[in-house]
Amino acid sequence: MFQDKNLECRDCHSSFVFTVGEQEFYSEKGFTNEPQRCKVCRDSRKNSLRGERELHSTQCASCGANAKVPFKPSNDRPVYCSDCFARMKDN
Repeated sequence: MFQDKNLECRDCHSSFVFTVGEQEFYSEKGFTNEPQRCKVCRDSRKNSLRGERELHSTQCASCGANAKVPFKPSNDRPVYCSDCFARMKDN
């Protein structure tokens, strides 16, 4: 039913492939329009619209190392550095 399609990015004008898998995904989600931008331009546009994330400095509740987190820490819950958080998640 679906076939790979070559499309042209509206931003950088490069050619990109709208794959069968992507077309099936679009169909399942009810999207009727084909993508207008290549993956690089879509990601770039998404990041520019989102803006910079503010990082907050805190101390890891497990190892005591300095950590930067994308949320404002409160005193009612422990905050962990990425290494300790990953270890806890694995266990």
